[in-house]
Amino acid sequence: MLVQQILKSKGVSSVETVSPDMRVSEAAAILADKGIGTVVVSSDGGKTAAGILSERDIVRELAKSGAGCLNEPVSAYMTTELQTCTRDEQTDSVLSRMTEGRFRHMPVVEGGEMIGLISLGDVVKARLSELAMEKDALQGMIMGH
Repeated sequence: MLVQQILKSKGVSSVETVSPDMRVSEAAAILADKGIGTVVVSSDGGKTAAGILSERDIVRELAKSGAGCLNEPVSAYMTTELQTCTRDEQTDSVLSRMTEGRFRHMPVVEGGEMIGLISLGDVVKARLSELAMEKDALQGMIMGH
């Protein structure tokens, strides 16, 4: 299965982005309000990804330095070494990279521009669906249908 099939099944092409100078408290409010685990940090309104800020990033910093970090800019705590993929990449490859790198979100980039964001949950859901279809096809062949 290809990443483009996941993007198509999600039906949502917009990615929640924040600016690097936004305060962490404001980004946390967006995460809570939208019920999402991460925001992409972008200086140009979402064309390119400068970094990612996740709930985990915020919790780790809260534990380390206290509530004062909530007044700091997102750029202070965002992950800047991003792993990205393209829409033509195989989901097995993406799943492997996410698992090995221990991260849950990956921007989808084409021609230097971000076109979407996929999560580990999106990839697992797609893979389970694919396995269910294969199982049904094999059962059909065995049963002679």
